[in-house]
Amino acid sequence: MKPDFITIDTISEVNAIFNVDSPNHPLVSVIHLNDPKIKKRFNNENFIINLYSIAVKDIDLKGFSYGRNKFDFESGTMMFIEPGQVISPGDEEMSENNQGWMLFFHPDLIRHSSLSSKMKSYEFFSYNLHEALHLSEKERNEIKILVDKIESEYSQNIDRHSQNVIVSTIELILSYATRYYDRQFFTRSVFNTDKVSEFEKLLTSYCNSEQLKADGVPSVQYLAEALNMSPKYLTELLKKETGRSAQSHIHEVIISKAKNTLLNSNKSVSEIAYDLGFEYPQYFSTLFKKKTQLNPSDFRSLN
Repeated sequence: MKPDFITIDTISEVNAIFNVDSPNHPLVSVIHLNDPKIKKRFNNENFIINLYSIAVKDIDLKGFSYGRNKFDFESGTMMFIEPGQVISPGDEEMSENNQGWMLFFHPDLIRHSSLSSKMKSYEFFSYNLHEALHLSEKERNEIKILVDKIESEYSQNIDRHSQNVIVSTIELILSYATRYYDRQFFTRSVFNTDKVSEFEKLLTSYCNSEQLKADGVPSVQYLAEALNMSPKYLTELLKKETGRSAQSHIHEVIISKAKNTLLNSNKSVSEIAYDLGFEYPQYFSTLFKKKTQLNPSDFRSLN
């Protein structure tokens, strides 16, 4: 039987799970994966962590492929976890010479800061594991300096400036991560082009099949899952490669199909809307006018 989830709500609980010393700060902690005290095996335990986490784990990615594409760097991989995510470490025992670190911080740490309102803009917190950030050695060292700064800050006597310094440093880490992801999207141009092509073929095939009428307009979630990608990663990839979001691509195909049907059939606007997967024709008309500045009937009469 699958074990129950272990819910982790506090920094103290995180440190206890990893079997490391109690934290110096109640809202933030850095755990080093090479700490001799760290728990080495998790026995398929499943955790729900109601904290933010940023982690860098050094792993040898040489020769490792995802699909037809090899990873770019061998130095380490950087992952981002938002509160409420399920973490399953598996049953593999950690190596004694395992390298890397995990930074955990409670949402309360940033609640009254400007960073709190920015967190949703860091979409990599919603990426899948295989969409993690692969760091060069230089990038890894740049991030490590900032993590060491956070640890140093909460390890000394905490004063009224400590929280601001820690939060500002976390924000700087996230700014660097944004830069590195831009680099990763850029350097994987062949991989990205392949994925854009796969996306376009999948979208076109769906919209030219009976599935469109039966199941409705495809969602970004559906298309992303079919491509083994997270919705936000897919959208970001498409923006980098085409300048348009996944939703914009979907709407473009739907409107193009609608224009062809309006000009080459005698079907009513309502019939066309249902054929295009819209449950309510007025939603179709609203989208059509938003994209063309004309309602469907006016478009048909002008051509």
